[in-house]
Amino acid sequence: MSTKVSDHVLRRLREWGVDHVFAYPGDGINGLLSAWGRAENQPRFIQSRHEEMSAFEAVGYAKFSGRVGVCAATSGPGAIHLLNGLYDAKLDHVPVVAIVGQTNRSAMGGSYQQEVDLLSLYKDVASDFCEMVTVPEQLPNVLDRAFRTALARRSVTAVIIPADVQELDYSPPEHAFKMVPSSLGLSHYAPVPGDDDLRRAADVLNSGKKTAMLIGQGARGARAEVTEVADRLGAGVAKALLGKDALDDDLPFVTGSIGLLGTRPSYEMMRDCDTLLVVGSSFPYTQFLPEFGEARAVQIDIDPHMVGLRYPFEVNLVGDAATTLRRLLPLLEPNGDPAWRERIEGNVARWAEVMERRAAVDADPINPEYVAHALSGLLPDNVILAADSGSAANWYARHLTLRGDMRGSLSGTLATMGPGVPYAIGAKFAHGDRPAIALVGDGAMQMNGMAELITVAKYWQDWDDPRLIVAVLNNQDLNQVTWEMRAMSGAPQFLPSQSIPDVAYADFARSLGLAGVRVEKPDEVLGAWESALAADRPCVLDFVTDPAVPPIPPHATLDQIEAAAASVLKGDSDRAAMVRQGFKAKVQEFLPHRHHAGRR
Repeated sequence: MSTKVSDHVLRRLREWGVDHVFAYPGDGINGLLSAWGRAENQPRFIQSRHEEMSAFEAVGYAKFSGRVGVCAATSGPGAIHLLNGLYDAKLDHVPVVAIVGQTNRSAMGGSYQQEVDLLSLYKDVASDFCEMVTVPEQLPNVLDRAFRTALARRSVTAVIIPADVQELDYSPPEHAFKMVPSSLGLSHYAPVPGDDDLRRAADVLNSGKKTAMLIGQGARGARAEVTEVADRLGAGVAKALLGKDALDDDLPFVTGSIGLLGTRPSYEMMRDCDTLLVVGSSFPYTQFLPEFGEARAVQIDIDPHMVGLRYPFEVNLVGDAATTLRRLLPLLEPNGDPAWRERIEGNVARWAEVMERRAAVDADPINPEYVAHALSGLLPDNVILAADSGSAANWYARHLTLRGDMRGSLSGTLATMGPGVPYAIGAKFAHGDRPAIALVGDGAMQMNGMAELITVAKYWQDWDDPRLIVAVLNNQDLNQVTWEMRAMSGAPQFLPSQSIPDVAYADFARSLGLAGVRVEKPDEVLGAWESALAADRPCVLDFVTDPAVPPIPPHATLDQIEAAAASVLKGDSDRAAMVRQGFKAKVQEFLPHRHHAGRR
């Protein structure tokens, strides 16, 4: 039997080490589907409920495995559906290859059914590499460049293969004019800056007495080096959300997340520092960095395209985080102000107490902060966490203490709704022997999480560790936007847009053969987490939470609380509870410190 183009596509994927392709079928990839049958499902075709979920699962797989995620979809609507998940990968710098079908070459330009100009459509999301295969000899070069580019640039690439091309007999490129032979593989590399640049950076850092560090996902492989630099400089370390798992949360000098979902210690450290070192992060919110001109600053990033952003850095070092920090360390002097580090650690300890008290605030019926806080102490050492966008991301950022081998991620830059559950599914295919937990709002769960429970039910028995827990914060409100309307605009809740139905999430899970528990009382929260973590199958925990608990930003002032109160005067449907919870939560920051009374 002759080898078809589609057969060679799958063979090349296997040669690149691809073991899963997250996809949804359609006639635009019928040739590939037939090849999958001939290849005995190698690499394995993982069927989602929707192409957007296929893309999110590929992103989750890539984020938690460190390998390229691969997704596939049919022409027209299938290719269009991939886009949101692919943009999530592009903006978070995650290597993903999309393989999409197209109508037959003979129909192109003829306004044929499901014909979309995919090269134009994908021009932005796959801006680093997007090509259409029109002859078999083109194939190996296009596939290999797609993988190498995705890996090297940590980006999205796309390969478009018309349906009739998939069915052609494969013939390799010849040793001839205008033929492009290709080869597999990309070796590991760790670029480092030049010695002169390192000395300039050291001069800046050695001049400081109050140093702050900000790390992101690019520092994930530099845990030991970040710790040693922080100790040498007497610095505190804040973390962008995508770098939450890059350094242990329980280290006394780690101030936690930064930004709107961040902590007050991070906010205060950035406000008061005189020197800033940013490692592996393109954190976008400049208002949470030191005032321009108030701090001297150095940036380290592996991507030259991403240095020099966000802040007037004096030195921009292009290099691998761990290797660069190791080269920098001998040049650094331990001349920081000891009182600065002591102050940071005191602020961190106080914030931990504030979070504990905020989690203990009574709510109706359950405080969502308590749901996350109760989980934190129960997290398995090898857990993988996914948070969805919305108020759930606040509680993930502030209440979950990650340490050691724990991994966590969310849609950091696109901040799209809906990746929580498919991220966890992708994680389970990357690490079937590790438990996964998705913390999601009810809006995201209704948007697509419920459908992906069907995917969980289809595949969970293949995983060595069957635990995939979906925790739904069920407050019947699109809560983050509701609070943004209140706090930023002083506008009342607009019920037609914000109110969503109460759904029996746990019942739906049980109808699929999964475990499910509805939790309606605070004293049931801890037991629900414990039972889900001990379950012999995936579990949905439906936590009925209070929408009036505010996700107050770390720099929140009474002005913002007053703006929320103003919304009540304009007829907010949640008036009394919203104000009561807002002030009850805010006041926790002003209660006396148990061990350092009066110290701020």
